[in-house]
Amino acid sequence: MRFGVDTFIWSEVFSEKDLWVITKAEELGFSTIDIAIAHPETFPTALVKAELAKTKLEVVTTTTLDAKTNLISPDEAIRKNGVEALKRLVDINKELGSTILGGVNYAGWGCLSGKPKTDEEWNHSVEAMREAARYAKETHPQLRICVEPVNRFETHFINTAEEGVRYCKAVGTGNMAVHLDRFHMIREETSYREAVLTCGKDYLGYVHVCENNRGIPGTGLVPWEEFFTALHEIGYEGPCVIESFDPSFEELNANCAIWRKFADTGEELAVQGLANLKRIAAGLGV
Repeated sequence: MRFGVDTFIWSEVFSEKDLWVITKAEELGFSTIDIAIAHPETFPTALVKAELAKTKLEVVTTTTLDAKTNLISPDEAIRKNGVEALKRLVDINKELGSTILGGVNYAGWGCLSGKPKTDEEWNHSVEAMREAARYAKETHPQLRICVEPVNRFETHFINTAEEGVRYCKAVGTGNMAVHLDRFHMIREETSYREAVLTCGKDYLGYVHVCENNRGIPGTGLVPWEEFFTALHEIGYEGPCVIESFDPSFEELNANCAIWRKFADTGEELAVQGLANLKRIAAGLGV
């Protein structure tokens, strides 16, 4: 089992000033780094690639769309903005050598309608994603676009593993998968094991190993033994990445509702979480 860390541990909007966290992640014992790309139009791709070359880290990326790039918007221009943003992210992933693009990449994060998703929203998103996924298949065929089901307070569009798999099948390009995150799963699933089995090896593309309160993994309510055993059962081979946020963040906190610290620093949270998760996995022999 390979464990990684998200750059959100250190930085809200990854930029040139944050390049140092790449080598730091490897120094701390992580094998994978998830670079959260909030603004692909200003992302320092060449500099990041150069820093990654100094390490043996596996790199993956995540993103979130917003009101200006919302694939479920009734405004065609906004949906086109979203497709272009996704295509730009595909290009970035190709340049970095990443084979995973996860996150809330199917709708505007936090863009809640106040009612259940509609067929129109579903069709808008599927059609837009299909264009982006076809572009990925043509230009970066190793990439899987992994959709992250998140909790009901952050989207009304995809909340469960079942919805994520159904969405991937609807897009139908063969390079889509589901990105499961324990923080969201504990609110929306009825069984960790069943959610993993719903995805199976074919559709589980990426995993975030967050605690139920986004605190230190292994100190809360998440049934890690059940979850890791299920991952082993389906033969999941991807990374398991720790993600959390700091209450000093400005863009993210309204949606994430992070109002207090769970460790003195994000780095301490990640390091302690890594030790806990390694111990649990070792005890299970996975």
